[in-house]
Amino acid sequence: MDGKRILYGRRRGRRLRPNRQEQVDRLLPQIAVDLERLSESPAGAFAGPVRDVWLEVGFGGGEHLFRQAQLHPDIGIVGCEPFLNGVARLVARIDDADAPPGNIRVFHDDARVLIERLPAASIGRVFVLFPDPWPKSRHQRRRFIAPAQLDALARVMRPGAELRLATDHMGYLRWMLLHCLAHDGFRWLAAGPADWRSRPDDWPPTRYESKAIDRGAFCAYLRFVRRAAACGDRRNGNKNLVERAKNA
Repeated sequence: MDGKRILYGRRRGRRLRPNRQEQVDRLLPQIAVDLERLSESPAGAFAGPVRDVWLEVGFGGGEHLFRQAQLHPDIGIVGCEPFLNGVARLVARIDDADAPPGNIRVFHDDARVLIERLPAASIGRVFVLFPDPWPKSRHQRRRFIAPAQLDALARVMRPGAELRLATDHMGYLRWMLLHCLAHDGFRWLAAGPADWRSRPDDWPPTRYESKAIDRGAFCAYLRFVRRAAACGDRRNGNKNLVERAKNA
């Protein structure tokens, strides 16, 4: 791990209310990721058997992660979130649920640290939903979707695994498309504009998405598949779709 790595963004917001802090103190240690077990076998990080492991990078308040865990009890879902207040929201959802899902594990730190520890071809799906777009030009190097991180994701995703991205920032949408299409480890699944302009039915909403829609922003939903092997740059086949995305 690079000792000079910097985690951009907040780790803590307002002080947690006493009852919320109590939930975090009591429950977070029970669902926290054991990096040693995860590095040996991601499925081994869960108490019961799971047929696959999915990863969400920056789960915010945990709305999407929690719902996916409910919908897929046979899938182990690892969520990464350095912002304590977001972690607390997810912990509260689990603690307050009538039937709390047991297939959630949380890494309360930089997702890049966890991804480095994952075995190759061990993850079946990755979600990066409404990440900070870092819109200023001088801050764009902070964006999570970038060549080095796509290399890291391609390493840990098995062939056929799906990468799901979402944003309400059109500059970041173009950035995501250009970088993902330039990476020969991923293939865009869109056959037409409708495939990225509407959220699929099996894609639960997030709080950030709801806020974006309330203020009249357009949201884009991108789905890429991990290729079985490096196939060269296939951007030309998606040229028309990219142009449409630029003009969305």
